[in-house]
Amino acid sequence: MGTSAMVKLGCIATDPASALEFGALLANDGVRTWMGPVSHLPTAADAEALLSLLPPGSAVAEAVSACEALLSAGAARILLLSEAGFGDPSIGPVADALLRRLQSGFALVAPGFPSRGRSVYLGHLFMGTALAGEEPNLPRRLAAWADAPVGLLPFGMVEEGVGTIRREISRLAEAGRRYGVADSVTDIQLGAIAEGATALPLTVAGAGLGLVMPAALRRAGMLAEPVEKEWPAPRGAWAVLAATEARATLAQIGFARLHGPVRELDRVEDATDALEWAVPLLSDEHPVILAASPGLVRQGAGAEALAALAAALAERGVGRLLVAGEALFGPVLRALGHPVLRVGPEAAQATPWCIAEGTGLQLAFKPGGAGGRDILLRAFLPI
Repeated sequence: MGTSAMVKLGCIATDPASALEFGALLANDGVRTWMGPVSHLPTAADAEALLSLLPPGSAVAEAVSACEALLSAGAARILLLSEAGFGDPSIGPVADALLRRLQSGFALVAPGFPSRGRSVYLGHLFMGTALAGEEPNLPRRLAAWADAPVGLLPFGMVEEGVGTIRREISRLAEAGRRYGVADSVTDIQLGAIAEGATALPLTVAGAGLGLVMPAALRRAGMLAEPVEKEWPAPRGAWAVLAATEARATLAQIGFARLHGPVRELDRVEDATDALEWAVPLLSDEHPVILAASPGLVRQGAGAEALAALAAALAERGVGRLLVAGEALFGPVLRALGHPVLRVGPEAAQATPWCIAEGTGLQLAFKPGGAGGRDILLRAFLPI
């Protein structure tokens, strides 16, 4: 399909979990959002946001190529998305290269998402109440990765609102800072940060900015008001694939055992038998659940085995797949051939509901710690 002049936001990411969370937050607010490999984007004539998902460990050149593709699609702003813990050192050189390509001298850095337990205070990243990473001071962390000095927009300035944020952005840029890390301890502050950054060609951020960016872009006249569009109804046989040691998911699997078929894989070699067991049990009424045992997850082999099962089940007519565990997101997308996804609203908090272009396969991606006890049984219920 050809490119679209409607695209307003282009996002570059290497972490599928963050990209999916960000995309679902945009979709919650009515932004028409698509995600996939840059070579397959854009595909949607009505896309307003395109998320270019790069392979882990991608070189700077691949990120710049993704930026070129997004700009060619009409993106007015570029967002470089970090994973939740802001722990990928490639953020520094990639951001440097994107600033050069965009001929910009400054980018705001906003990795917080306070309402989901990720806050920044005096430049320090907190995950819940704990400091994140060996170097929790983000200006120092980013300065070690990037070829440029890094400043701070502290809590007090952010609290004063958009005008102060914009003035501080100008001051930091004039003082030779290429980046400014913004504190955020409430989502209201995150909204002010998003609005303060709308004039910047590049922003470096976590998924939380998806919660507030649509409103900021609409106030800036860069994004149309949402038009209600019906999301396709759930259809087809339903399977759940889980590979995580998170207590929440283990409890959800235990609850699901009371209501439908569940099989645990203790070895990679169990995958063939598990597929043969699952196929006759597939149903539109309830999911078949295949889960890697905690021991298999610890060995690091569970994700690839379950990803292969995902592709096999899709070939056998499964229309809905719920994928549980962040480490499973990337392998499943690779096994399915890196589909372009239309990102829909969240089926539950942090659990985006997507549709693969071409096949119509419906996918829900659930982080290990997300969801209530019955989410494996209800994720595809009508929204």
